Amino acid sequence: MQTQRTLSDKFFLVIKGLCMGAANKVPGVSGGIVAFVGGFYEEFIYSLQKVNFKAFKLLFNGRFKSFFRYINGAFLVLLITGMLISYFSVSRLLDYFLERKELYVWAAFFGMIIGSIYYISKDFKDWNKKTIPLGIIGLLVGIGISFLNPAKENDNLWFIFFCGIISVSGMTLPGLSGSFILILIGNYVLLLVDSVNSLYFTIAEVLQGDFSFWNNPQRLKTLKILAVFTLGSATGLVTLSHFLGFLLKHYKAHTTAIIIGFITGSLGVLWPWKKTVFKTDLSGTVLLDSNGDSIILNYKRYWPDILVMETWGAIFFIIFGIFVLLSLDWYGKNRKEKTRTNR
Repeated sequence: MQTQRTLSDKFFLVIKGLCMGAANKVPGVSGGIVAFVGGFYEEFIYSLQKVNFKAFKLLFNGRFKSFFRYINGAFLVLLITGMLISYFSVSRLLDYFLERKELYVWAAFFGMIIGSIYYISKDFKDWNKKTIPLGIIGLLVGIGISFLNPAKENDNLWFIFFCGIISVSGMTLPGLSGSFILILIGNYVLLLVDSVNSLYFTIAEVLQGDFSFWNNPQRLKTLKILAVFTLGSATGLVTLSHFLGFLLKHYKAHTTAIIIGFITGSLGVLWPWKKTVFKTDLSGTVLLDSNGDSIILNYKRYWPDILVMETWGAIFFIIFGIFVLLSLDWYGKNRKEKTRTNR
């Protein structure tokens, strides 16, 4: 699966990682879709599969170059670099626009998912009596998840570790949003808002020579939660990749059918016209997280009023989202043609 990459390829791989990180942050959007549409999903899964006993044996024996080549390290490092950049830049920008132009952000992502469904489905020629039922099952599960009610926040470390495993599902399973699953199990704010912000503020303080976080019990607790969450995420990436690698190798058509159905079902999560349902106390007062932001519980969907200009603005962004995915399709085909010509 390893390939020689030009400087341009390396740059775009970081950009793809950045897009994956941003997608994973938004409830309802799956980073796995970015990988699928970006054409590097299988390489991503197979590279993660290489993080196994043999890899650790190479590492502990001091054969660092062999270890790096074995796990397709250049690919993983570039991709993960993009994801890390995203968590401290693009994801914060998305938070800003979700707060101020929520309808248009959801509309753009809704359009991108429609484009993704077209992108994945157009070359899939294996619909038959086995794959059609699997596609329907994927569709029903996706719709069912869209309308589940969220649980309460839980900071038990074993549960946090489990959340880490669940959260990376969005990176490895196209259509399954890890961040939306975290909302459903009650820990989205704790793990993707409070913990990430705590790490951000801690790094900023340390760079300024300020180590006061050592005397802040709440900060230390949040950082410990983030460390356990990260460990769970790493564990989930490796274990899920082995399972998915097996499915892609032996049941590729069946797996793709389920993915197409699941992504289609996930459109319910991204439906642009919805009102945010916030967490409140018994008196009806909206509760805030540690950063002073309102805590989101779920969304109440409604049909748009076509006489309102804002509705047509949202429709424009849906079309724009579809156009973005079609442009990626065109770009991918163009690059393949150029590669064949150069050979």
